Amino acid sequence: MFEKLAHKLGLETNPAIFFISAALTVLFVVCAIAFTDTVDLVFGATSGWILSRMGWLYILGVTSFLIFLIWISLSRFGHVRLGPPDSKPEYSNLTWFCMLFAAGIGSILMFWGVAEPISHFANPPQGNVEPGTVQAAEQAMGFTLYHFGLHTWTIFCLPALAFAYFVYRKGLPFRVSSIFYPFLGERINGPFGRLIDIFAVLGTLFGVAVTIGLGTMQINSGLNTLFGIEESRLTQIILISVITLIAVISVMTGLDTGIKWLSSINIVMAVGLLLFVFFAGSSLFLAKGVIETTGIYLEWLIPLSFWNDAFGNTGWQGTWTVFYWAWTITWSPFVGIFIARISKGRTIREFVLGVLGLPTAFSIVWFSVFGLSSFDIEMNQGGGLVEEVVDQGDIPGALFAFLTHYPLTTLLSVIAIVIVVIFFTTSSDSASLVVDMLCSGTSESPTRQRVFWGITEGVVAATVLTASGEGGLDALQQTIIVFGLPFFVIGFFMMAALVKSLQAEFAEGSGVQRQRKAPLTARSRRMRRDQQRDAGGGPSGPESGTNGVGGRETGGPA
Repeated sequence: MFEKLAHKLGLETNPAIFFISAALTVLFVVCAIAFTDTVDLVFGATSGWILSRMGWLYILGVTSFLIFLIWISLSRFGHVRLGPPDSKPEYSNLTWFCMLFAAGIGSILMFWGVAEPISHFANPPQGNVEPGTVQAAEQAMGFTLYHFGLHTWTIFCLPALAFAYFVYRKGLPFRVSSIFYPFLGERINGPFGRLIDIFAVLGTLFGVAVTIGLGTMQINSGLNTLFGIEESRLTQIILISVITLIAVISVMTGLDTGIKWLSSINIVMAVGLLLFVFFAGSSLFLAKGVIETTGIYLEWLIPLSFWNDAFGNTGWQGTWTVFYWAWTITWSPFVGIFIARISKGRTIREFVLGVLGLPTAFSIVWFSVFGLSSFDIEMNQGGGLVEEVVDQGDIPGALFAFLTHYPLTTLLSVIAIVIVVIFFTTSSDSASLVVDMLCSGTSESPTRQRVFWGITEGVVAATVLTASGEGGLDALQQTIIVFGLPFFVIGFFMMAALVKSLQAEFAEGSGVQRQRKAPLTARSRRMRRDQQRDAGGGPSGPESGTNGVGGRETGGPA
């Protein structure tokens, strides 16, 4: 039935994954509208249990992922190339960084760049220092960078590495089920494999919908500050429609044009805003502060990687850290596949160190400049941010409240809105590409399929944000926490699958080397010399330095 319908519509996809995912998405949207209270109750209770009972496992798990990635990049496996031995990276390092950053957490940095540091400054997470003090500022920066540094990019990097390895090294399709090939073999093409991919599609749609929802709220807040445009459902629907339209146009232009150029333009604008805040503010203080904040992050990194609020048991970690991890995990297949798609030809070591190191370094600078500038405003310039952002709960408007303390406020706010719009557009654009790849297993499918998923993302975000009551966005957040748990468990299978497959590859290559380097008997030596003399050639074989199957060129041990 699915095959006939797909053929009739001219779709080049896995019919079961495509139509079941689409049907479940429609079902969720209908239920969210018709049975809002029931949906809130079910998903609220489930997500509450996960946050309160499984938080320790999320903390331990994400830290374990980070340790694993550092180990595998520095191990003998680090030389393995994600693709054929002679493959080269498709994009330059700068373009690669812009694309993975824009599709990753660029939009989230715009949303939380001021809001999170000032929130922790006013309410220190561990509750052991006075709010508004230097100690509170240090704790705020430690927690903020813990949330948006190595650990966040670990959640993206692990699936990205797994996808890149199994797709480009083993020739498997762009699907989450491909990661299970070392355990399931060809059964990944059966019902269980399709179930995994359907969950991946739904998790990606809901995760991106939350991101679009947050971006819409932030843009609406900025427009309200600048032009007095009402923060209403109608305004938010219009904004989501505009973002979706731009994303669809970008999808139609293709990866090398739409996402590539939007990402490059946006990172330039974001860096421009960063530099303006740096030079227009207390530049000397910020220059010293960036260095000091780097030290604070390194000092707090290991303790926070294992901190579970065991003694205080305040529930703070469930509403902040664990929620971040669960939310990030839901859209890790989307970001992971997108990063894998643009990373063919890089070695495992280059890939891991690049994906973890470059965005984390940028995040440290970004949060240092915006976070420390916020503290400076509170401590030395009369304040006002804590009252507006924390006391009044205007998290979406934090960035625009911050910019009122700088010259050219209106121009800066307009630029900030444009940056946010483009960041969320590239996220939606990238997600459309990835969801279609999850369904089709390839990046060469018809454009209309990606357009369909781009429109679907906008519909999900608009429906839940505006049509299911005041708690619509909360309901969607609770939903993705529930969907995030299966993906979190899949992370452990990713590590096992990578190690199992790499060890098998190395064992096979090393076996060939051992066979070729076996000791020669006296008779065999005489025969080899006679053959070489007759042929008129020089020495050959292992002694000549010929690279075997397990050699560096093929990704084996050096």
